[in-house]
Amino acid sequence: MSQEKLPGANTALIMGILSIVITLFCCGPFGAIFSIIGISNANSAERIHQQQPGEFIGYEDARTGKILSYIGLAIAIVLLVLTIIFFGAIAALITSGNFDGDF
Repeated sequence: MSQEKLPGANTALIMGILSIVITLFCCGPFGAIFSIIGISNANSAERIHQQQPGEFIGYEDARTGKILSYIGLAIAIVLLVLTIIFFGAIAALITSGNFDGDF
């Protein structure tokens, strides 16, 4: 009996990896998009696995992808908050008059 790969499990894993890599090395909070896609694919793969438990292989990929997607989402949220604080501090310095722009 040949078992098929669980639909969406590999995509969830790839999106989880991409969310962390893109968040850390490229676009910051925009990696959250890949996290959301990865979580969605992992949830659908887990649902299929629960409905038909013995027919597919690759459930571990779905679980790993979900965990990586949650980590990527958390990092993206932290970077978004830090970015807002950074630009808020710059705006506060400029509007308060304590920053004259001379270096």
